[in-house]
Amino acid sequence: MANIKFSRKVFEKEIGKLNEEMQQKIALFGTTLENFNDDEIELEIFPDRPDLLSYQGFKRGFLGYLGKKNGLKEYKVHAPEKDFEVKVDSSVKDVRPYTTCAIIKGLKLDDNKIKELIDLQEKIHTTLGRKRKKLAIGIYPLEKIKLPIEYKALEPDKIKFIPLESPKEMSGLQILQKHPTGKEYAHLLAGKAKFPIFIDAAQNILSMPPIINSELTGRITKTTKDVFIECSGFDQETLNKCLNIIVTTLGDMNGKIYQMKVKDKITPDLSTQKSKISLENVNKTLGLNLKEKEMQELLQKMGHSYKNGLVESPSWRTDILHEMDLIEDIAIAYGYDNFEPEIPQISTIGEENKEEIIKRKISELLIGLNMIETSNYHLTKTQDQFTKMGIGEKQEKGAVHVEESKTEYDLLRKDLTHYTLKIFSENVDAEYPQKTFELGRVMPLNNQGDIVEKEKLSIGVTPGNFTDTKQILDYLGTSLGIELTIKEQDKSDTHFIDGRSADILLDEKPIGTIGEIHPKILNNWRIKMPVALLEIDLTEIFNKF
Repeated sequence: MANIKFSRKVFEKEIGKLNEEMQQKIALFGTTLENFNDDEIELEIFPDRPDLLSYQGFKRGFLGYLGKKNGLKEYKVHAPEKDFEVKVDSSVKDVRPYTTCAIIKGLKLDDNKIKELIDLQEKIHTTLGRKRKKLAIGIYPLEKIKLPIEYKALEPDKIKFIPLESPKEMSGLQILQKHPTGKEYAHLLAGKAKFPIFIDAAQNILSMPPIINSELTGRITKTTKDVFIECSGFDQETLNKCLNIIVTTLGDMNGKIYQMKVKDKITPDLSTQKSKISLENVNKTLGLNLKEKEMQELLQKMGHSYKNGLVESPSWRTDILHEMDLIEDIAIAYGYDNFEPEIPQISTIGEENKEEIIKRKISELLIGLNMIETSNYHLTKTQDQFTKMGIGEKQEKGAVHVEESKTEYDLLRKDLTHYTLKIFSENVDAEYPQKTFELGRVMPLNNQGDIVEKEKLSIGVTPGNFTDTKQILDYLGTSLGIELTIKEQDKSDTHFIDGRSADILLDEKPIGTIGEIHPKILNNWRIKMPVALLEIDLTEIFNKF
């Protein structure tokens, strides 16, 4: 979560008096009023609404909620002008492969707007950008840039410019070693042979993402009228939505939005996202009896448009992934204070689920071994589940794909092993040894083609070997009072080293596998340390108790 601060005077002039009723409405909108005084208001914004991380974004959403500016807001987007282009070189493919860009003209900036823009940039870095690991944002005064711009990667010693807040020129490596911001984010480029840069047609370096901008071309001031914006990172869809949040914020500051040619794309794209919604599902979920017209009005209060079962949502709403997200918006617009609580007409005696007791005991045992518990999405990526695990997509059976997925997470996971490796791959710069476990649900298909939900346990150790993981398995079995044995696999699973893997048995019945990960699989995940792991189905263990 992140907090935003803005002027109370501006709020009361543009939105309304901050009386007790307004304070309650702010809370019911889903933004917590953390603090306020005569000069300033501070709100807490939840991670699912990065579009509210600026005063402009909050005002746009909140005015709709108050019924003052209903419906889908549209912004005029101008086509690219001459040289409004960013050329993307293939050298960034293995460093930071994607970028989305835009130009905003006609801004009238003051100290408050500059502060708001910088705060928005940093808060998106921290939240949506995962502390710049997933994405980074650069905003530059256009008058100091010669178009077109190139995005490419160079060896660190060939990168030389004066970074922000520095009196002298530094190389790429020197920035990571000596500059305060460079040292803070150096781990994001650690081990890279080349560093990414944006460079203009006059060969002036604009920035070295995700680290820092240039002092020459990377500082906006009150005299800045036109700006160039870039977002760089690893997921194109996330970058698109991030750019949409920023350009619409500047659009609300009366800026004119211009598109740019970026490789084979034109960005930004402010097209609406379309989703289906069922009035029956809305009423069943919320316990209401809304008419279609009422549902339409509630959706409009939250910035959507609705017609004939189809909802159009604004491009900056990164949180709309499913019908349930729209139903949540309807509940907010209806008002949680307007729901009438009902006592169920049944009498029951509550007790803790037996399976949850066993899972909690397993978790406590493994935490006692200084292992870190992880939790991952039930959805996964086809590339992670298949390709990186050495399984051909055509050969894979029992996978459940999600129709019309809004992200690249389009597959129900059928095991935990690939997520264990994913965590290790994302923490190669963290301290070793790394020992993790996950207790989670998987959803493969059975022989009849039905989805089967199973609870599984995955344990991973790096650097680790078969013996290390077998000792953990033995300790777990002894502590639970069950006998877990192993039997060498006739043919190792694709991701294991031949001869260094085994089936895990309970009462002579296979319930999982254990082994050392094959170097080819480690290479797919860019993991440099040996990994040993096990994964077991907990169904038979539950049946023992």
